[in-house]
Amino acid sequence: MKLALITDAWLPQVNGVVTTLVELVHGLQARGDTVDVIEPGLFRTRPCPGYAGIDLAIRPGRALARMLDEAQPDAVHIATEGPLGWAARRYCLRHGLAFTTAFHTKFPEILNAAVKVPLWLGYALFRHFHRPSAGVMVPTRGVADMLATRGFRNLRYWTHGVDTNLFAFSPQSGEYPPLGHLARPVHLFVGRVSYEKNIEAFLQLDLPGTKVVCGVGPIEERLRERFPQVCWLGVLPREELSRVYAAADVFVFPSRADTFGLVMLEAMATGTPVAAFPVDGPLEVLAAVPGQPCGGFMHVDLAQAVSAALEIPREDARAHALRFDWNQAALLFASFLVPARTNAPALKPAS
Repeated sequence: MKLALITDAWLPQVNGVVTTLVELVHGLQARGDTVDVIEPGLFRTRPCPGYAGIDLAIRPGRALARMLDEAQPDAVHIATEGPLGWAARRYCLRHGLAFTTAFHTKFPEILNAAVKVPLWLGYALFRHFHRPSAGVMVPTRGVADMLATRGFRNLRYWTHGVDTNLFAFSPQSGEYPPLGHLARPVHLFVGRVSYEKNIEAFLQLDLPGTKVVCGVGPIEERLRERFPQVCWLGVLPREELSRVYAAADVFVFPSRADTFGLVMLEAMATGTPVAAFPVDGPLEVLAAVPGQPCGGFMHVDLAQAVSAALEIPREDARAHALRFDWNQAALLFASFLVPARTNAPALKPAS
């Protein structure tokens, strides 16, 4: 199978969507599939307003059309709703090509938090974007239910995975030498320091020990000034990030807007349990399975979630993360793809 994957989120951006798509491409290629990634680095770009580190393609329509003309893919997947996503959507509709899409991020909530765009308007725009899709892939059942109530159709539940080799198990939380000795327990957050992450809910907690934040974003400077006692690490290579996860006693995930939350899986893979609110994302990632260990704790009071998560054995957190496998996620993704052209034979999985 030859897949054209169109995405506005790609390396060197650092976020969960990029991680998901990179791992997906690796999984599909391991099956023998060919994946042509059409991403912002292939075009002239400009920074996304308010989001340093995220570059968007400028008027990519003609160049993208040439790429798709040359590629002649068996299937087309539009992963994001940015300039490349809209250009690919127009191309497919103009040429009568079927395609699938994905709902990775609650951008209507981000637009509402950042520039006060009403939620109904944001979701109306995104509903219009996804309406022609032969399958809208969503990472949790909760997000699928929410989108269904908002009029989205052709929803496909597609879970994600974690690299349990890169994020290796550490039976004990240890030191992270670049920071020196930190007062325990160490409470860690990893992610974009942005409006929708609700980071202040974590930073405002009266907790013993040390708070550590790993990431950058549009509200970082303001939060650094307001919370100088926090250890701010910026962006780290993923190999280094694994050591930071392993050095923490608990991973705190305060977001109420994330559709999944890969960072929770990465933390648990190293043995660090997770504390979160009982909302989309955590409800999927931390869902308990009868008879199996639990890797985190959810509560409407985040401080209580942190306290309970600290009691979870590290081996239980690791066991929970092992339930999420990228190979299975790639197979599930491939099963949702559709032939781009009418009357084309069904897509065959690579041998």
